[in-house]
Amino acid sequence: MAKKIIELFDDKATVARIQKKLPYLFQIAEKDSSRAGKVGMQVGSLREIIIVALLIYKFGEANVETEIPITEPEVDVKVYGAPISIKTKTGKGFHGIKVSWTVDAQTAKEFQKLYEPVCDILYVNIVWGGFGGFYYIPKRVQKAVLKKLGNKNYIKLPKPGTNPRGIEFTRDAFSNLVEHKLTRVIEIQWDKREINYDPYKRWLDYWRED
Repeated sequence: MAKKIIELFDDKATVARIQKKLPYLFQIAEKDSSRAGKVGMQVGSLREIIIVALLIYKFGEANVETEIPITEPEVDVKVYGAPISIKTKTGKGFHGIKVSWTVDAQTAKEFQKLYEPVCDILYVNIVWGGFGGFYYIPKRVQKAVLKKLGNKNYIKLPKPGTNPRGIEFTRDAFSNLVEHKLTRVIEIQWDKREINYDPYKRWLDYWRED
């Protein structure tokens, strides 16, 4: 499966399509998720859908599984049967990137102690007005960095008494992941366009239908 995913990064036409379209599609996702000028948390789900749609476009609907059981909390999609986690972040730096959204504070320490990477990662770093990237971080890269740093330096525990909303990578861990020699990246210039987009229009059109 790794060879298949790498096609996204080796095929010049696909690379050019990603560089051209991803900023535009993510800009639409932000408009769909905004209220009073502020982008809501649901933007993450829309970005994930956009990346899954890219995988379906590239590999075909029959080879992309989107109905993932809740028993696989880190897995967002499967391509040719192999699990992938999709992660996105706006802004520079490596803080605040979730390993899993489903771990509560009571089990965080156990999660940190027992953690092993379970799938490849597709990571999108959005830097509006600058350069970010679309990364492929294979599971073997994650295992190598985890072995190098150890679990305590790889997984950041939430502060006691807070609602953690999941478990995060440490900054050191994620910087090691994206900078690893086996990690692939497509550099993207994140320029916003002037777009005439109304997030209510398609729903209004449905209401207007007989």
